[in-house]
Amino acid sequence: MICDLKGSVIALDALVTALIHQMPAESRAELLREFHSSSEMARTVLLHAPISDQTIAGFERDVDRFTALIESQVCSAP
Repeated sequence: MICDLKGSVIALDALVTALIHQMPAESRAELLREFHSSSEMARTVLLHAPISDQTIAGFERDVDRFTALIESQVCSAP
């Protein structure tokens, strides 16, 4: 079950990365704004949920990673 979940998360990560690379610059800039907003809402839910610190740490790590990916694509747009 856990291995199945890990495989699904990796596949989703690859899909999101590919989609970000294909988006026009203005769409990536809007995505970044929406992602910040959605991440903040999710953060609030996580902080008030009975979950492990490891889950919160994983969330924060991936938010930082996706933010960096989106920002690098916004900055490198032609």
